[in-house]
Amino acid sequence: MQATPVTWKLLIEAGWEGKPALKVLCGGEAFPRDLANELVRRAQSVWNMYGPTETTIWSSTIEVKGGEGPVPVGPPIDNTQFYVLDAANQLVPIGVAGELHIGGDGLARGYFHRPELTAERFVADPFRSNKSDRMYKTGDLVRRVPDGTIEFLGRLDHQVKLRGFRIELGEIETALARYPGVKEAVVIVREDIPGDKRLVAYVTSDQQGITVATVREVLTGKLPNYMLPSAVVRLDAMPLTPNGKIDRKALPAPDTGRAARQREYVAPRTEQEKALSAIWAEVLHLERVGIQDNLFELGADSLHIFQIVARAGKVGMKIPPALILKHRTIAAVLTQFESGAASLAKAAPSIVAVSRDRYRVKTVLKVPEKETVK
Repeated sequence: MQATPVTWKLLIEAGWEGKPALKVLCGGEAFPRDLANELVRRAQSVWNMYGPTETTIWSSTIEVKGGEGPVPVGPPIDNTQFYVLDAANQLVPIGVAGELHIGGDGLARGYFHRPELTAERFVADPFRSNKSDRMYKTGDLVRRVPDGTIEFLGRLDHQVKLRGFRIELGEIETALARYPGVKEAVVIVREDIPGDKRLVAYVTSDQQGITVATVREVLTGKLPNYMLPSAVVRLDAMPLTPNGKIDRKALPAPDTGRAARQREYVAPRTEQEKALSAIWAEVLHLERVGIQDNLFELGADSLHIFQIVARAGKVGMKIPPALILKHRTIAAVLTQFESGAASLAKAAPSIVAVSRDRYRVKTVLKVPEKETVK
């Protein structure tokens, strides 16, 4: 089974105990060590798959064992070359950081109708005798390890991988800049809680009423769900470096409890409200959650919704994710759920194993005797 790290994490969150004969393939973004160790215990073998789409997906594979330290990227597969280069496009020694370039038969031709971007990222391969050979600048900062593997260190640009999706932060910033009253917008990925990565937007604006809920409503339909910020921080001015550039490292962590404090706290009353309130607080790492608190204003995103659904299912509440996404407060969700209006909660038909022989179609290609087959 092949999936991104976040999907494997969701399976474990949902109580998946593994399968002894399963071969786990994990790729799409950096492979956390703690997740790798969890999967090693649950499967026959675990493999880290690495490679950007521009090299027609996987460029390396390596079996991962339990242990400590970063999960390595394996050596290149057949007919593929890895080069770790410095800013002058010179090979760097083992242990020295550089940008990973990939060459070989797997390279794509380029970007559709984007000749300038193609020329920027698909460059001549100086290490091959054929002058037409090219290599792809991945933008990944890596270093070679003496055992022949690669250690991933991060990205060189503002393109990020989040839950398996490649995201251009500038695209979100451009969309935010069109929001009424916004003067500047910066988006970064934060991991203030280990393993909990989220998109956080920072804006300068004279408007006091900019919240994550209003921003998400405006951006919904303009951007895919995985590109919607889970927190919005309004600043009087962006922090700057000595040379006048925005200092992204100095941007403050969002105050996830502020929205809850600004809204009058309404304590849970019923057993279901208490159970769901405790689950929301646990998933969002908050001290408490009231039944009228808006999920998105508390800093939640789609991943948190699935975690909430999985944990609610364990205590007997089979709440569909779409219900939480639509109603956003514990009171509204449970009102719809208990009244039976949540038609989405109806279970889909069980998956039944079907015999392969039943639907097997035999295709016979008949060719006239005198016709030449090429």
